[in-house]
Amino acid sequence: MPQRVAITGASGLVGGALSAFLSARGDEVLHVVRREPRTASEIGWDPRHRRLDPADLSGVTAVVNLAGANVGGKRWTPAYKQEIFASRVDSTHTIASALADLGEPVRLVNASAIGIYGSDRGEEVLTEDSEPGQGFLADVVRAWESATKPAADAGLPVAMARTGLVMSPEGGAFERLLTLGRLGLLGPLGSGRQYWSWVTLRDVVRGYAHLIDREDVTGPVNLVGPAPAHQADVARAVATRLHRPSVVPAPGFALKAVLGEFADDVLGSARVMPSALTASGFTFEHDTLEQAAAWLVDQAGLAA
Repeated sequence: MPQRVAITGASGLVGGALSAFLSARGDEVLHVVRREPRTASEIGWDPRHRRLDPADLSGVTAVVNLAGANVGGKRWTPAYKQEIFASRVDSTHTIASALADLGEPVRLVNASAIGIYGSDRGEEVLTEDSEPGQGFLADVVRAWESATKPAADAGLPVAMARTGLVMSPEGGAFERLLTLGRLGLLGPLGSGRQYWSWVTLRDVVRGYAHLIDREDVTGPVNLVGPAPAHQADVARAVATRLHRPSVVPAPGFALKAVLGEFADDVLGSARVMPSALTASGFTFEHDTLEQAAAWLVDQAGLAA
């Protein structure tokens, strides 16, 4: 049955792709926007001041909350760290509280991140049952997920999609990797031995659609591919598809000089598995690193 899905953060990378995917399969998609609504398919809100009329969500079957400042968009000054934190917690609390007050059986799929496991867990295999880690992003994600509590306490089915490193030619870490790859400068970052829990944008979108449909899946869900890999192997797979070398290393001190505190998360290791997602019957279109790298390069229009 077609669904009526409201999406916050619809102008972002994942939100735009998800909106197109849901519309193509026949769902009605509403965008929750910070400005005055211009069409019947838009809903206005003010997450900074936690304002959203619950009545505006009446009749929707699901809400996907993707709102939040870009973690890798700027250096982590104290002010920007506060923006990262507040943009996620305020938006989530606003949505969860509005749904709780609405009193209708609406599914909530809230964005989250594998950053909850901390900046460096080494070789440890991480599932939804693993303990949270330490660090700024772990603190952010704990508060972010906790902000869904009003909806969960109201008995609504809530899932938190802990997304990994999204492979897309537009935005995020992989846009930068493709740029380095085209120049023949793609190689290990730091030691290159840290695990990267990658997932293609295509499978992120399919994963969100799966969670919209499967309201029996609640709690944290790792939205990552089934084969996390060492960063050097990720770089090699992308470089191979670009027919470029992958031997130029980027030393850790150089990354810290460029990225600041965020470099600790880039250089850290998170070997995360999609246990809850696969247990619910989800299958990946890109379940190997080679498939994912080929898709990424093809989407960028760089395939030979």
